[in-house]
Amino acid sequence: MKRLSAFFVLMASPAFAATGPFFSLRNTDFVVTLAFLLFIAILVYYRVPQIVGGLLDKRAEGIRNDLAEARRLREEAQEIYASYERRQREVKGQADEIVANAKREATIEAEKAKTALQLSIERRLKAAEEQIASAESDAVRAVRDRAIRTAVSAASEILGQQATAEQRSAGIDQAIADVARRLN
Repeated sequence: MKRLSAFFVLMASPAFAATGPFFSLRNTDFVVTLAFLLFIAILVYYRVPQIVGGLLDKRAEGIRNDLAEARRLREEAQEIYASYERRQREVKGQADEIVANAKREATIEAEKAKTALQLSIERRLKAAEEQIASAESDAVRAVRDRAIRTAVSAASEILGQQATAEQRSAGIDQAIADVARRLN
């Protein structure tokens, strides 16, 4: 392949288009061709094409390594992104669950508070009814006691004016018995 390309380079050279003797140092085309061939020979002697090829190979290998590293980093970034998405979904699910639990607990606590309030109201109503009944019985007892005292004092006054001591004593006993019978 190298020989074929060198042949084509020589064949396409403008030196072949010149007039006069080609192999003369007076022919500039011949001199330029010799200088070019000498330049190519020096490059080949010092292995410049192999060095350039080696440098290009190193550069290509570096680029391959960079591409492999970039792929690896991309895959790693995709894995991290996927893990963050999973975490976000998990956290969202947990947040939804916490909100649902909080709503449930709030409903339960509201029902408990409503029940406790209703029980408290019932207890207070019962206590008020008991206080009213107690006050009513105290008032009835007070009225009864006052009525008894008034009746006893009126009876003793009437008996004191009409009857003798024995009759008064018998009337008082009878009045006490009547009052006791009526109250019970």
